[in-house]
Parts: sequence; structure tokens; C-alpha cells
Amino acid sequence: MKTTKKAVISGLAMIGVTALLAGCGAAPESTGASAGASDYLPCMVSDSGGFDDKSFNQLGKQGLDAAAAALGSAKPIEVQSQSETDFASNLQSLVDQSCDTIVTVGFLLAPAALESATANPDLQYVSIDDTVDQDFDGKTDAPNIKPIIFDTAQAAYLAGYLAAGTSKTGVVGTFGGLNIPTVTIFMDGFAQGVEKYNADNGASVRVVGWDRAAKDGSFTGGFEANDAARQTAQAIIDQNVDVLMPVAGPAYQSGAVAILDSGRDIALIGVDADVYETDTNPDVQKILLTSVRKGIDVGVEDAITAAGQGTFDTSPFVGTLENDGVGLAPYHDWADRVPAELTSKIDELKAGIISGDITVESYLAG
Repeated sequence: MKTTKKAVISGLAMIGVTALLAGCGAAPESTGASAGASDYLPCMVSDSGGFDDKSFNQLGKQGLDAAAAALGSAKPIEVQSQSETDFASNLQSLVDQSCDTIVTVGFLLAPAALESATANPDLQYVSIDDTVDQDFDGKTDAPNIKPIIFDTAQAAYLAGYLAAGTSKTGVVGTFGGLNIPTVTIFMDGFAQGVEKYNADNGASVRVVGWDRAAKDGSFTGGFEANDAARQTAQAIIDQNVDVLMPVAGPAYQSGAVAILDSGRDIALIGVDADVYETDTNPDVQKILLTSVRKGIDVGVEDAITAAGQGTFDTSPFVGTLENDGVGLAPYHDWADRVPAELTSKIDELKAGIISGDITVESYLAG
């Protein structure tokens, strides 16, 4: 399922969210600059991994560039972070270049974004993947920040059920970059989907790499495609796993290398983007079962479009299955290998989550 509808973010009801969203007071209709589109300057700071990560940073850049092109605004300024130590200086560089709206891509950027937004109350900020509520009082900590977050547990639940239903060995696996909420929400949703498959089918498919009770699992220590990520993937594959979901940005590439080197029939599940579309390597494409997609590109495009039109709204947005903010990508080369009855069951589960008949636990669920 491709995320192509720009309207998905605007005006949609926010359901199943934390106290932040339930208790948030009325946001100002517009904050910061409201110059004509040609004078409007949108900007972005990446998390580590860069804008060619074929994942969340790349999606953010795509949304920013699309909005700027549609607005006819000034060319966006986009700065890449190599590590967390770059965040503050990168943000300050954008402030110094007179950016009107600054998008921060990733959970780890939230503290630096808050510091910058507090120091520059006349600028607009968009925080991807964090509510910027460091004192946990249910409100965004600066009135000029718009949070865009995603309940990816819902889509990962579907991926877990799908993984269990396609596994031949009865063992599926996942690993993450860091043990942070925006990573583990995928892993926990995935495990819940496997549990549902087992309950429905009297099966005993096992998840390697995430322990729901302990809230801990296998992590690479970062979001880089490197040997540590490959070794993490290999350790999971060695436990007879035949479906693997890396939740570590571009480190999925290391997972793909480990799969291909194994010589076994192992499926890969991507996250954030539809990896089949962002990674055109045919060796990677052929092992992709699906991807747990979140609409970072659509969220950024909508927020920047509104800002460029002078209608920036800081109300938080949560992407869900209902509003198409999260979802499963098509099965692509795997389409003929997924049984029709399993495909129908995935559709049924999606409908059940949307209706509220099925509850998927996550830190964003009400």
C-alpha cells in the first residue's frame, strides 16, 4: 500500500493516542512566518544515517522536497547528522540561515529540537517520531512544535501474523537499532501478531530477538549498516529463523546481506518505507516479503504545505491503520507465495484493528 494521499494527515481524527493527544489544549491556527510561498524557507535535520538511508530520513526529505516544489518556495536546506553530537549545531545552522520551518527526523532529535524551539519561539518546528513531552505532563513542551508520530504497532501486528503464517521453520525474528520506543513499538507489535497467529491456529511459532515480558531484545547499538548489524542479524538467523524484520533504519541492508549469505530461503520484512521501492537492488527485492510502512513523507509534506500557506497547525498527529498513516506494503515478488486465505486474514485483522475489535498494545494506544 503506497502512501500517496497528501490529505492523509490533514483534518483526520486522532485515535488511540496518549494523554498528550487527549489532553492537548487548542493549538494556535498559525505560528511563525507567513510570508508568500516564494519567500518561505523550509528546512530539515536528519538523524544519523543520512538522506539516502532508503528509510525514514529519506522519506522525510522526499516529503519536504515535494511540499517545497508544490509551494514554489525557496529551495529547502537539508543538513545531515553523522551522530547525536551534530544535532544542536545542525539546528543552529538552520536558525542562522533564517529557516521558517525546521523538521527534525527521528526520536533522538527531540531534546535538541526542544532546546532550539524554546530559544526561537517565532520559528516553526515539526518533530517526527516524538511528542517532545519530556516532563510527561501530556503536552508538547514548546508551543511552536508539531509532533508527527506513528502507531506502527498496528501495522507490525499484521506483519507478525503474516510472518508466522509464511514461516516454514516455525521461528521468526526481529532486531532493532536501539531500545527506544519508536523502535520497540515495531518489535512488540510484530510479536503480538505472532501470538495472535498461534492462538488462531493452535500453532507455536516462536519469536527470536524480542521478549515482550522483559521489554528487551537484540539491538545493534545504532542505525548504521555495518558489521555489528550483520552479526546481530546472523545470530538471529542461526536460530533457524526464516522471516526477519530489522528495525534499524539502513541496517536492514546488513540483515539482507546475512540472509543472502546464508543460502537459505529467508524472507526480509522492511520498515518505515516500502523498501522494495526505495532499494532497487534486485537481490534485496527478491527476499522482501513486505514492509511495515509509516507515512513520514506524507506527514512532512502536509505540515510543510500548511506552513508555507500560513496555516501551520501544531496539533499532534498520530498515524494509524485507520487514517493510512501506517500500513503494510504490497507483497511484490512474494505475492504468489502468500496463500490467498492468509491474505484475506490479514485484511480481516486490519479491519478488526480499525473497528476496535482487536486491541494492539503500544505506548501510543489509549
